[in-house]
Amino acid sequence: MDIVLMLLGFVLLVVGGEYLVRASVGLSFKLNISKMVIGLTVVSFATSVPELLVSLNAALQGSPAIAINNVIGSNIANIGLVLGITAICTTIEVDKSFYQFNWPALIIFSLLLYYFLQNDQQLTAFEGWILCLALLVFIFLLLKKSRATSDKNPDTTIDALSKVSYFKILIWLTIGGLALYFGADWLVNGAVVVAQKMGVSEAVISVSLVAVGTSIPELAASIIAVIKKEKAISLGNLIGSNIFNIGSVLGLTSIIKTIPIEDVQILSRDVLWMLIFAAVILPLVLIPKRHKLQFKEGFLLVLLYSVFILLVFI
Repeated sequence: MDIVLMLLGFVLLVVGGEYLVRASVGLSFKLNISKMVIGLTVVSFATSVPELLVSLNAALQGSPAIAINNVIGSNIANIGLVLGITAICTTIEVDKSFYQFNWPALIIFSLLLYYFLQNDQQLTAFEGWILCLALLVFIFLLLKKSRATSDKNPDTTIDALSKVSYFKILIWLTIGGLALYFGADWLVNGAVVVAQKMGVSEAVISVSLVAVGTSIPELAASIIAVIKKEKAISLGNLIGSNIFNIGSVLGLTSIIKTIPIEDVQILSRDVLWMLIFAAVILPLVLIPKRHKLQFKEGFLLVLLYSVFILLVFI
């Protein structure tokens, strides 16, 4: 029954995430927010809501390992699994903003999180405020850099949402909100019980199963984008999602409740793997074929992710 509860939580997070993104984009058009700003901020934050609710729920229920490892595991899955599978299916073009801004920002946020956790074995409200403020600075610089960028590859899926009625947006928000609320609650409760029955720690379950669950919306969006032959997913978007996870999810959660480190593996293994996945992207886009991620690079990322999951359970 607990496994069924956890699986239902997975499903509800996928459904809730999808409806929340649709509602957020539709509402943004109603408020005359540009498509560029929608893509850079609204969608990125909306896709981070599943991680936010799971982490916040876990922290408030006394499961800090799930709160932290949900984000760490999700960031690993976004690169190893989502980016890897997407690169296997299609060629991902890498523009200069990756080298100049996106990748350095991801490394800074990842190292900042590692320092905060290593420093005092917890993530405090003060550190949470620093992460949130750093995210606001990142968004400001991102929007400033993007003002001169035009929509060269319009997304027909986003365009279709520009004509949605307020009533439909309200329905989507209601469905998305309820699905995310109950999905997060059931996923955390089910994960705790399943971890106890399997004889593994909550950290192991959260960095693997729970993290993949909260990354499923991104994976689904990537596969749909490949099928529709749209440029809806990019390296920059996934990096932005990982930065939002650290800045908004862990930042807001630790502001509400200090998150202590109760499992030593989080520091000695999981955070280090997150740093490895963040760092490995640079050589992959430079070697062997510059400015592109293709089948070989995607296969390598998925293989590396498989090794990580194997080591986690061993």
